[in-house]
Amino acid sequence: MLASAIVEILEGEPGLSVYAVARTGADAVLLATREQFRVALIDYRLPDMNGAEAANLIRTARPDTAIVFHSAYDTEEAVLDAISAGASAYLSRSATPEEIVEAVRRAAQEEVLIPVALFAKAVARQRRLAAAEKQHEKRVAEFTSRELDVLRLLGAGYDTATMARHLDIAPHTVEWHVRHVIEKLEVHSKLQAMLVATRLGIIQV
Repeated sequence: MLASAIVEILEGEPGLSVYAVARTGADAVLLATREQFRVALIDYRLPDMNGAEAANLIRTARPDTAIVFHSAYDTEEAVLDAISAGASAYLSRSATPEEIVEAVRRAAQEEVLIPVALFAKAVARQRRLAAAEKQHEKRVAEFTSRELDVLRLLGAGYDTATMARHLDIAPHTVEWHVRHVIEKLEVHSKLQAMLVATRLGIIQV
């Protein structure tokens, strides 16, 4: 019903026309790969993914497509995710028809309606994520591929004998790798190694 109402609003404006209505993020991405439209007006909450994920995929398929969010879900995290995904505007559900039309028109002209303060927060957040990713890559690089295998098997709850069978190496070789892992993580036991490696994002359990 909301989509139909927005279509009616936009179609009633000179110079604006609605190409299609997509019910899911996947449908919108598929449309972007097949056809070229100037602006995508999307919700943050979609049946199959969030709007930021959909925006990223749409802009990957069509980098020149402007993204305008119109959503009842307007937490700071959602707005920052949207900005990081390249949104030109983020409208709440309380936005008037005039505000929706203006946002679409200005987005089509490559204008951005995001408040400066929110944009600054998004940039800072991206920097933090990039720094965390770099730190993660650095920590992972400290381990050999065999040590990472041992860590993953530890995380799966395997004992030394089982790990040896999985890796096709001798049990004493497994213990040798475990000792190296414990030393590198600066802990004192296998359990601590597993917990710290999980916390650092080196392995997932």
